[in-house]
Amino acid sequence: MARYYDVHPDNPQPRVLRQVIDLIREGGLIAYPTDSCYAFGCQLGNRAGLDRIREIRRLDERHHFTLVCRDFAQLGQFVQVSNSVFRLVKASTPGSYTFILPATREVPRRLLHPKKRTVGVRVPKHTVAQALLAELGEPLLSSTMILPGDNEPMTQGWEIKERLDHLLDAVIDGGDCGKEPTTVVDLSQPEPEILRRGAGDPSRFE
Repeated sequence: MARYYDVHPDNPQPRVLRQVIDLIREGGLIAYPTDSCYAFGCQLGNRAGLDRIREIRRLDERHHFTLVCRDFAQLGQFVQVSNSVFRLVKASTPGSYTFILPATREVPRRLLHPKKRTVGVRVPKHTVAQALLAELGEPLLSSTMILPGDNEPMTQGWEIKERLDHLLDAVIDGGDCGKEPTTVVDLSQPEPEILRRGAGDPSRFE
């Protein structure tokens, strides 16, 4: 049964955040709010957590997982960013975008796209997500909370608790968040390619 944490959306309680981070470091899988919608989250090296997300969402090996980073500097440790891409990404973070980029050696091989050696990265603009990342001190391995058969992501903490109670270790309810997933932009090739249109304005990449 998932633990349920009701946190203040603008001033999340430090005591609760520490409990959640302890759970993540012990191998837990959580649901947490972002500026686009709720997401699955676990520690970067948590192989079992990765497998649990794959199973819940029924994902194949070609799915791009996302490293949710606290800031642009942290993001730069995990992906290779050219000068032209640097400007694009810097101007769009924090925000509701996920960028597909070539991964550095800091990223575990099992997270990479098997052929492209790429990974997703993003910097959220959400107080609760930022507070979790600050307390954790490293990126969260994440995936959008869209369940098989659903066309839209889950956006209510109580609903996640109700539907996934026995599949998660914790639900962090930070109130209403965005209703759309991130806009996903592949920047691993010479020209940007929009893979999914979502909460972030895609026009700057067209």
